[in-house]
Formats: sequence, C-alpha cells, structure tokens
Amino acid sequence: MARAPNAPQQADRIAAPAISREDVPVRVYNFSAGPAQMPLPVLERAASELTDWAGSGMSVMEVSHRGKDFVACAADAEAALRRILAIPEGYRVLFLQGGASAQFAAIPMNLTASGETVAYLNTGQWSAKAIAEARAQEVEVVVAADEADSAYTTTPAPGSYEVPAEARYLHYTPNETIGGVEFPEIPQSHAPLVADFSSSILSRPLDVSRFGLIYAGAQKNMGPSGLAVVIVREDLLGRARPSTPSVLDYARMAKADSMLNTPPTFAVYLLGLITHWIEESGGLEAMGQRNQAKAALLYQAIDGSDFYANPVQERSRSWMNVPFTLADPSLDSEFLAGAQAAGLTNLKGHRSVGGMRASIYNAMPIEGVRALVDYMTEFERTKA
Repeated sequence: MARAPNAPQQADRIAAPAISREDVPVRVYNFSAGPAQMPLPVLERAASELTDWAGSGMSVMEVSHRGKDFVACAADAEAALRRILAIPEGYRVLFLQGGASAQFAAIPMNLTASGETVAYLNTGQWSAKAIAEARAQEVEVVVAADEADSAYTTTPAPGSYEVPAEARYLHYTPNETIGGVEFPEIPQSHAPLVADFSSSILSRPLDVSRFGLIYAGAQKNMGPSGLAVVIVREDLLGRARPSTPSVLDYARMAKADSMLNTPPTFAVYLLGLITHWIEESGGLEAMGQRNQAKAALLYQAIDGSDFYANPVQERSRSWMNVPFTLADPSLDSEFLAGAQAAGLTNLKGHRSVGGMRASIYNAMPIEGVRALVDYMTEFERTKA
C-alpha cells in the first residue's frame, strides 16, 4: 500500500525506545470498579485490527460513522446486544455519550413535564446522585425508600415502601458500585421502572420486559468509558420537554439510529466484540453461573475469617463489587502494596468507604479471584 502523501519520512518520526519481550509486563488481575478489566480475547482482536479494520487500511476510529461499514458495525453491535439480552419487540436501543451520569438528567427531561412526580429508591451514592439531578429538573422527587441510615449496606425489603399513584416512573440502582449493595429482586411498580444497570448489565440473564427504561455506562461489562446504552420502551418516546437538548432527546436519537451527532465509534465497535465474546462464552446463563461462583468464592473467604469482614446485609450483597475491611485498618497500606506486587491491582476501596473493594465483572476469570483469596489467606497467616 502506498504511503499517505503527508506521512513523515522514517527519519522524521518520533523515536520510540526499543522494547524487548522481557520489558513487556505480564497482565495483572485488575479489580478496578471502572474503567474495568476487559476480556483479553477482545483486546487482542482490537489490537490486531487497530491499524487495518475490515480491510480498510484504517482504524475503526478513522472511518466515517456514516459510511456503510461503520453503520453495519453499529447495527451488528445492537443486534448482538438484543440477542443476548433477549430484548423484546417494542424497545429501542440507543448508543449515547456522556456515560450513565448524563442520563440522570435526561430521564426526567424525557419522561416528565415540569412539576410532575417521580419516585426513587436511594441505596447508595449513585442513586443519590440520580436523585439530586432529578430535583434540578423541576420535578417532585419522592424518595420511596432511603437506606442512608444503614450507611448504605442494605436494600429495602419488598413491600416496605409505597410508590405514589401519580409517579411517572420509579427509579432504582440494581447494583451500587461503591457500597457493593445489590437488589436481590426486581422491585414491583405500577409506574414504569427505570434502572441504572451500569455495574451489573450483561452479568446474568435479565427480563427486560419488566422495565420501561434501562441505562448503563459501558465501562464495567460493555467496553470503555464514554458510551452509555439506553434501552427504552417505545411508548415512552416522544415525551421530551421542548428544552431537552437534541443529543439527550431519546426520540430524536432513536430516529437517527443514535447518529444525530458523531457517536463514540471505537466504544461501539468494542461493545460489538464484547457481545460476541459473551455469545461465544455461553451467553448470559453461563456468564451468570461464572459470576455467581466467583462471588461465592470471595464471600466464603471473607466470612470464614475473623481477619476480614464485609459490611453488607447478606441478602443485598453484590456479585460484581465486593467491599471488605481488615480487622486492623493500620495494615491496609501493607495489604494493598503486597497485592500490587502480586499482580492484584486496584483493590483500594472508594475514598468514602475505605477498606478494600474487589470488582469482579465478567472479564475477571475465576483464577483471578482464587489468586486474591490465596493472597488474603497468606496475608492473614502472617499478620493475624
């Protein structure tokens, strides 16, 4: 292939240090809450196509988002997502920017008129942020259940709260990333159910028909940060307030196939690779079995020790984010340093909670959890 007209001559290129195989680090077990570890086969596929995608001689990041090749790529990602989630007819799938946080404001903008009532369940920092954004959108926010008194270590029991008859929707966060709290059931609601699935999307089968709207940031189980996926029932479209920005208007974005503006093309491409990886790995049924086994292994290690503790109510424990503390907090720094040296990274708990947190999303293999448990056992043996 001919050199591009403006490509620099070899002598003009910025010199890069030579790297031998010995200098290449071994991949670690990355327990980050997000951006999170991604499946190695997906990264290797993306690396192999980085400079020549689909025979184009360009990266997928360089092709036109309106060209037929990328339009087909986006359609394939949506089709695979629909298959693995078994999304019913009558729902639209949107690929949006701004992460899940942009949807905190977009949801009331699209589903309510000024002054109407909405209901929220508050189980942690992310639902609290969604509540704050909703209040800024001139709606009457009813917090039907508030778990702040438990320091966000619980979820409300079914039947323990009421959703106002006039509520336009009920919003909840199925999995709170920071506190490691997860709803063990889907709440009942006469109003359309709206849910922030950022930390648990694609981790197990899900009955999408129970929801009016599902949204999720991609950076846990669906790819890199920046992309948000919204799955919205069609009868909820077309209600946006006139003041809603066009890129946050679900109906306008649906009509434009999420390409009203330039979409996050690389993130959409990676979402497609990840959905195919899930299909090839047995689908969401198999993914759920693996995730349940990983969580059970880690909780068993914590519960079987007097040295470690998990603060979350047992029925409300997350499969995806497992916080734990040491009996002696003065050992936290030493624990984290030793873990880092052992190739177990990003285990420090959120600054608002402290302690440790292991995020074990889809891409974390059970071998990584076993390595963490082995390290925890040895650390306890030498420090207890």
